[in-house]
Amino acid sequence: MIEELFYIEKSAYRDSFIHRLDARVKILSMFAIIIAMVAIPYSSFVFTAGVIFFVFLALLWLLSHLPWIIYLKRILMVLPFGFFIIVFQIFFTNRYYPVFHVIANLPFGIHIYAESVEFAAILFIKFIVCVSAIILLSSTTKLHDMLEGAGRMGLPPEFALTFGMMIRYLFVFGYVYRKINEALITRCFDPFNPALPYRYRMKQIGYTVGTIFIRSYEQGERVYTSMLCRGYGKSSHIFVTKKPLLATEWSFLAFTITFACIVPVGIWLVSSH
Repeated sequence: MIEELFYIEKSAYRDSFIHRLDARVKILSMFAIIIAMVAIPYSSFVFTAGVIFFVFLALLWLLSHLPWIIYLKRILMVLPFGFFIIVFQIFFTNRYYPVFHVIANLPFGIHIYAESVEFAAILFIKFIVCVSAIILLSSTTKLHDMLEGAGRMGLPPEFALTFGMMIRYLFVFGYVYRKINEALITRCFDPFNPALPYRYRMKQIGYTVGTIFIRSYEQGERVYTSMLCRGYGKSSHIFVTKKPLLATEWSFLAFTITFACIVPVGIWLVSSH
C-alpha cells in the first residue's frame, strides 16, 4: 500500500477539462456537493438525491477521461473504514425514528431493526457520494495545486506551510520504507513465511517499524536544518500568487453550486406535493 504512495498523483497529471479547472473551483464544487448531501435530513429523500449526485459525479469522471479502475481501487480502499460503522447501525436504535420493528433476533439478545436497516442504507448513500466527490477532487488535482488553491481562498499561511511540509515528509517516509523493505527482501525475510517462528517475525517487524520512524525523523531533521540555512523562520510561508478565474471556471462553479442547492430543495418540494 505504501508503494502506491509514489503513484498517488499519477492520475492528476492527465489532461482534460476537469484537470484544467482551477483547484479553487474543484474544491468549492466538491464541498458544495458534500455539504448538500450531508445537510439532507435522514429520510427517503436521501436515496433520490444520492442517485442524482452520484450520476453528476460520474459524468464529471467521464469528462476527466480517467479509467473507472482508479475510482474502484480508491473507493475499495476507503470503504472498509465506513462500512463497519454503517453495518453496526442495524443493531441499535436511533433518535430519527419514533418506533422500531424487529425483523430478526440474534443470540445474546441482539436484534436487527427495520428502521435501523433503512438508517444504515441512508448513511451508506451519504458516505458513497461524499467519498466519491473527494476521490474525484484528489484524482484530478495535484496536491501542490490544491494547497495553492486553498491558500488563494484564505487558508492561513501557517496552515498552508504545515500541510506543504506534511505532503513532502509523507513521500520521505515512503522512500525510507522502500529502502528498508528492499534490505529485508535481499536478506530473504518474509513476514508471512510460516516456516519462521511467529515471535521472531513480530520482533523483526517491530524493529523494522521503529527503524522506519527513526530514519524518517533523522531525514526530517536534516531537511529542517537545510531549511534554516536557507532563511526559514517563524515568519516564513508559502508564496502564493494571485490567479483570476476564467469565465468557464466561473460558469462551472456557479452551475455546480446551484445544482447542489436545487437538487435537495427540488426533491423536497416534489415530495411535499
